Amino acid sequence: MKSILLSAIAASFVFAQTQLPEQEQNDLNNALAEAGQSSHEFIHALERHLKRYPESKSRWEMERALVKAARDINDDARIIKWGEAVLARESEDIQTLEAVARALGRINDKSSAEKALARAVKWEQVLKSIEPKGPQEKIRWQTRMDLDMGLSRSLNVQAIALIRLGRAAEAEGKAEKAFATYPFDDNARTLAIARAALEKWDSAAAAYADSFVAGEGKRAEDLEAMRLAWKKNHAEEKGLGDFLLAAHDRLNRWNEGKITRLREIDPNAVKVKPVEYVLTGVNGEKLPVASLQGKVVVLDFWATWCGPCRTQHPLYEQAKERFKGRDDVVFVYLNTDEDKSLVKPFLQNNKWSQNVYFEDGLSRLLTVSSIPTTVILNKRGEIASRMNGFIPEKFVDMLSERVQRILSE
Repeated sequence: MKSILLSAIAASFVFAQTQLPEQEQNDLNNALAEAGQSSHEFIHALERHLKRYPESKSRWEMERALVKAARDINDDARIIKWGEAVLARESEDIQTLEAVARALGRINDKSSAEKALARAVKWEQVLKSIEPKGPQEKIRWQTRMDLDMGLSRSLNVQAIALIRLGRAAEAEGKAEKAFATYPFDDNARTLAIARAALEKWDSAAAAYADSFVAGEGKRAEDLEAMRLAWKKNHAEEKGLGDFLLAAHDRLNRWNEGKITRLREIDPNAVKVKPVEYVLTGVNGEKLPVASLQGKVVVLDFWATWCGPCRTQHPLYEQAKERFKGRDDVVFVYLNTDEDKSLVKPFLQNNKWSQNVYFEDGLSRLLTVSSIPTTVILNKRGEIASRMNGFIPEKFVDMLSERVQRILSE
């Protein structure tokens, strides 16, 4: 994973370096080559380069890369140093705000806590600025969930900072809001610590129960902390089992509510199998993918702006003809356009069939990153084959052979 990150970071300089003076570019290329796949050496290479070329035209890109690499090796000092440099130029960079706030939050002194609080408040404000301004403004369910998780983490950092600053009552409110926004175990644990500081022992025990149920990493510690908090007001452990059951119920209710909220945005939200999806046709009709089980399903992902898709379309029709009369092979054309209003006029102008559906999030589930792409599902609704792009002179035979093979399995 680290080598992949380093390769991506190093590759990000290809564009940035095009405007660098030749000598600087050569020095940077050599330094990065010598760093190899080591995160530590990558950091040292960039730091030495910036010391030698403090006015580099690519300084900001390098500082951002240093923050990413420092996060990779959990180097809080460098996250803060280079993150603050990035934020001096771009104060609303969400990823850097999160990295710096959390790094500061891991330092146990009041000065760092004050800085963590300020950065986390700013982080929260930037996230809220992304929120839809009204019902007419659409948001993807994945964006909604990412926003909720980010807001929850920002509130938790604020709560931790407030605890360190001796403001436990404020911390309790922030931690309660963090856990309600997204029930990470860290949020529940912070809430328990705030309540313990306020000597709300039964409530602290309940929060530790929430942490125990929501997470996996520190379950033994959470269980022991729950027992200790409980014993502050109770002579024996009788009743703790009920606390854990209540925590399970709370988490289940939250998850059910989350799914309901997300599916109000997108009926296919949080679905993990193609057969669970319901696709919408260009004329509003619905196609449950589950209704196609028992058939081999050929999914064609295309877009109106995709030139190769236009070339490929008649080839699909030729392949489709080879299975004419069979009711166990289905071809489904899935449009991936962002602007859905373009699709129907395109079909009419090009005299294509109106039997087209929108991908409705299925391309993300199937990691379709380029088009045209063909995905073939077997009779159980599982992915059996994939074709990224196509070879015009071979496509009909290749697709037909794959469908035939899957039929015979």
